[in-house]
Order: sequence, then structure tokens, then C-alpha cells
Amino acid sequence: MASIQKRDNGSWRARYRDAAGKEHARHFPRKIDAQHWLNEVTASVVTGRYVDPKGGKITFAQWFEQWSAAQVWATGTKLKAEQALAIATFQDHQIRSILPSHVQAWVKGMSARLAPATVKVYFNIVSSAFRAAVTDKVIAENPCAGAKLPRERRREAAMTIPTPEQLGEALEAAPNWFAAFISVCSFAGLRLGEAAGLQLRDVDFLRRTISVSRQIQGNTKASAEVVPPKHGSERVVYVAEELIQVLALHVQDVGVFGDEQWLFGTGGTYFNRNSAADRWRDVREDAGIGEFTLHDLRHFYASGLIADGCDVVTVQRALGHAQPSITLNTYSHLWPTAEDKTRTAGSRLISAVLGGSADSVRTGKATSL
Repeated sequence: MASIQKRDNGSWRARYRDAAGKEHARHFPRKIDAQHWLNEVTASVVTGRYVDPKGGKITFAQWFEQWSAAQVWATGTKLKAEQALAIATFQDHQIRSILPSHVQAWVKGMSARLAPATVKVYFNIVSSAFRAAVTDKVIAENPCAGAKLPRERRREAAMTIPTPEQLGEALEAAPNWFAAFISVCSFAGLRLGEAAGLQLRDVDFLRRTISVSRQIQGNTKASAEVVPPKHGSERVVYVAEELIQVLALHVQDVGVFGDEQWLFGTGGTYFNRNSAADRWRDVREDAGIGEFTLHDLRHFYASGLIADGCDVVTVQRALGHAQPSITLNTYSHLWPTAEDKTRTAGSRLISAVLGGSADSVRTGKATSL
């Protein structure tokens, strides 16, 4: 319902009620201006672009805190969201006043000091907050739409994978109590937090399996906590007999600790991200193998599965990826190309026709093929 009335002072009062029954009004010196305003409001309602005129007055930080409080996030995601808000240069602006140029300037500033992948994570969180504001009719458009992000390096160029020789040197240099942790990351593909969260009951020594049912999140002893695995990552990993033997020796020689019988840790507590990474840095420096991370050991495991002919779904399940597309996006460059498959298929055809004799293809008869 909308109307225009002339006031005693000669101005014109235009008013309407929104879908919730709330009244909104503005005053104009001319009736035609009042009518134009009501026409714009009506058009926005019809096209679905209507927003509460007062809703966009809150700051982005106020909206972000309100929105994030309703999200069901893992601890790590919540931490990244807090970091994204902390570095948002427009956090104190009214949300309705934030322009695409503000967002692009923020992205450019981040790109000067952060890795492209980190910029993308923070940008996606902020963009999600803006999208929610559009859905709730707080603002009409998402100012993140169309923003240009820094280019990420191609995965095949950015991914570093140690060679078997380098990994062997690392295991040789590792202290006895840490070697099994490196082995679990390298030969079962567990993430750092998943390996840190292993307890004795997770290893089935007869069936040669490792169950991933928890992980340790947090960078320090104070912030570390036991949480469920990432979405879709709870799994059973079928491992080699040799790895089972390594774990059996670890239990025999090093032992477990705590009522939960944790397998790995230091100082009587399980590893956190920093403590495990610190121990690994000491090992790689002693071994002189370069700047490989513990996550690169997971890539080592994936590359071995792929090189041995495992299909996408098998690798996905072993690594605990929620979708096969994640596995392909990460490791597609490691699978044989169409050219490789064509050559292999051609070789099999020739072997089938010529009896597998490599010499026969050099004979005169072979040239007639």
C-alpha cells in the first residue's frame, strides 16, 4: 500500500508498507519527486531487488558477526572467518556503502603480502557474507561480484613431492619416536591433524587398516582440540603390511600415552600443528632434503597410488576427499594423459597381432601394416 499526501508546509509525504507491514516514508518538495520514489520502490519489489532502506545502515562488521554466528562451522573455518573480518579494510563501513572498488582494493592489498590461495579463502568467506546480505534484503547487490583475484600457480608447478630417495633420507634422520608419524603421513596419506589424532584402537593390526575418526586442530598446545575429521574425511585406509610393522615396532619401542592411548606426541601430549611441523623441520634439515612440508608427504602417497594404476574413486577414498572432483582438481596432472593411453593401447594391439615380438615390427612384413 502506497500513498502521497501534501503536508501543511507544502512538502509532499510519500509512504508505503513493506511485506512485513513496516511503514517507510520520505518527504519531497515536489509531488513528481515523491511519485518517482514510489515508482522505484514498486519496481524493486516487482523485480525482487527491494531492500530495507534502514537495513544497510549497519556496518559490515556488525552484519558479519550476526551472519557468522548462525553458521555451522568447524573450528578451522571459524578461525579463518575471524581472520578475514580482521583484515577487511571496509569492516567499519555501512554495508550499503561498500562498492566493488572497495573490495577490489582490499583484494589488491592482500595480494601484495599473502599467497593467492589464502587470498581466495578470505575473499570467498567475505563474499558469502555479502551474498547472505543480499538474500536477507539488507543490500541489493554483492559488491564482490566481478572482483579479480590473483592467479594461482598451476598445480603441477606449485605441488612439490619428495622422491623416494629423499623420503628415505628423512626417515633415516628422524628420531625413533617420530619416524612412525612420518611413515603414516607418507604411506597412508593422512593429513597432519589426522595423524596426530591417531590412537592405538584406530590401528587394526590383523586386517591392516587405519581408521580415521578424529583429528587435532589448533596451532599451539593451548588452542589444540580433538574434533571430527573434515567433512567426508572419516574413512578406513587399507595400508601395507610394512606400515603395520612400523606401527607395531613404534608401540613396542616408544609406547602410547594417556588414557586414550595416543600414538604420537611430545611432552606427554598429542601433536598440534606447530609442534609436529617443528619436529619435521628439524628432520628435513638434518636430512638436507629441502623445504618439503608434512602435507607434501600426503602428495607423495597420492602420487604412488596413481602411478600404480589406482582410479580416481580409489584415490579419493584413500585420501578422504569429499568428492572425486576434489581429487581430480588436485592430482589430475599425475594421471596418464590421453596420449600415454593411446600409445599403450597401440602397443597392445601390435602385440596382439604380431605375437608380442618387438623384432617382428622391424621386418618387411611389418612395414605392410
